[in-house]
Amino acid sequence: MDLGIKNKVALVLASSKGLGKAVALELAIEGAKVIICGTDTDALAATEQEINAVAQNKVLAVVCDITDERQRKNLVEQSIKAFGTIEILVTNTGGPAAGPFEQFKLDDWKNIYNLLFLSAVDIIQQVLPGMKEKGWGRILTITSVAVKQPADNLISSNAVRASLLGLVKSLSNEVAIHGITVNNILPGYTSTNRLQGLIEKNPKVNEVKETIPMKRFGTTAEFAAAAVFLVSERASYITGQSLAVDGGWIKGH
Repeated sequence: MDLGIKNKVALVLASSKGLGKAVALELAIEGAKVIICGTDTDALAATEQEINAVAQNKVLAVVCDITDERQRKNLVEQSIKAFGTIEILVTNTGGPAAGPFEQFKLDDWKNIYNLLFLSAVDIIQQVLPGMKEKGWGRILTITSVAVKQPADNLISSNAVRASLLGLVKSLSNEVAIHGITVNNILPGYTSTNRLQGLIEKNPKVNEVKETIPMKRFGTTAEFAAAAVFLVSERASYITGQSLAVDGGWIKGH
């Protein structure tokens, strides 16, 4: 299937590793012009090289801490300078620390809110005018299955990521008339370095496999395939939705 995104310009946040990297790679394979970003310069350079090896277009790599407002502004400016526009935006972040409620102080909550919510709001505000002007755009937020079914010992993620659901649904209604879709994708337990780190700290996390109907963790490639479809031309009548890629882990509808 031709997804209709060849030569579209896509910005993927936190994309030097993990899910963000997988989405950026898949977009590049489909012919999009891709901007990746991250704070780990070695990982960013390695990912740029890996994507360039299979990409149909040049990839732009920008060092950016998405919790920093000035760096977010620079990221968008560098992207537009390189490609003239941003037509696809995939917001993504690393996950906050695990732990119970009493572990987190007020400043921790402020930092988590800035990481998970404000970073997405800021970038969306910056790219939305250009999408409106073109009459075409795709915005996809990566959150977590925890927004639908809270995960144990991840209270900060459970709480703050859920705020993006309201943003996605409300914004999708506001911008649909402009040919812009806004969706959310919920990764379940997926084989990433973050998940491996959680398992190393608490081996019982590995037992979660038994609660997944498919009895295995997902792969980053499986996740990326769903994400790239949602930002494609073929998904032009899908907006305001939250799609779980979780092997059936969420128990509700």
